Amino acid sequence: MLFKIILSGHLEFGTDRTFDLVLNMFQQRAETYYKNDILLKPIDIFISEKSMLDIPRVIIPTAPEKSWRNTVHLLETISQYAVAGNIGAWKLDNGALVEHAFLEPKGDKTAVQSYLRGRELLVQGQQTEARDALSAAIEKFTRHALAYERRGYVNYKLGNVNDALYDFSKSIDIYPHSPDAYMGRAIVRLHQKSYAAAASDLDMAIKTSIPHQPIHWRARRMKGECHVELNEYAKAEFELKLVTNKTFNTNDSNAAWQPTAYYNYGRALYGNGKFKEAFQAADKARNLAVEPSADMLQFVHTAAEKAGVSKGR
Repeated sequence: MLFKIILSGHLEFGTDRTFDLVLNMFQQRAETYYKNDILLKPIDIFISEKSMLDIPRVIIPTAPEKSWRNTVHLLETISQYAVAGNIGAWKLDNGALVEHAFLEPKGDKTAVQSYLRGRELLVQGQQTEARDALSAAIEKFTRHALAYERRGYVNYKLGNVNDALYDFSKSIDIYPHSPDAYMGRAIVRLHQKSYAAAASDLDMAIKTSIPHQPIHWRARRMKGECHVELNEYAKAEFELKLVTNKTFNTNDSNAAWQPTAYYNYGRALYGNGKFKEAFQAADKARNLAVEPSADMLQFVHTAAEKAGVSKGR
């Protein structure tokens, strides 16, 4: 059976010595253990001048199960020699996600352990401690894009908006193919009501992610909302139509945001003069919302009047 495979991410090895070790290991294992049944070629992914492995995005239209398994196993092995980074791998069958692998270093290097500890502390809500741990990871390895990105979220939560903006921008400068840093900077710019700049970052979050990642749809929804605020209704309609046509699993955080997406989709349609469709979207938002906001209810009424519907039921 053949599958579509998507690979994306990067691994930083820190030193030329470690990089050379990993490159040789990759080549030897690919030939000896896996009989070259690997979906990646070393020349395409290893960057010697930066001592890193870089896979901005690789799409293999058809690949057998064995090739997928071999590739994931080999990437998992070499990831443990890295000091920073991660790799995502997706296996699809006729567009449906069959398997997902997330590979990252978990060894005893100080930068690795400090980052993992900081990320866990952030999840636990221990913001100050998380910032200290992430700063320690950065001090140990200055190209730790993920530590900068996570610290950006910590600083934002702590109200240090300028520091958060610096951290997200630094993460992007180091590794410009990660959607999370663009999302983080967009959140800061939304906080500053810089809607055009936020929309630009969200566009990059869309381009650097894939539709099987929740962040892809979150970025589309938020980008659509930015366009509504900028009165760019055609652009808003395009993004929000995609989002509202998508069915999310209940465990996907995007599911809870569908009422908001429909509400803003209605606003975009209204701005484009499509009043009947605007009412339908607004009514859908009202029906989906657990507690519709006053603004949402007012918009349902306004759209109903404009569409000639009796008070939106």
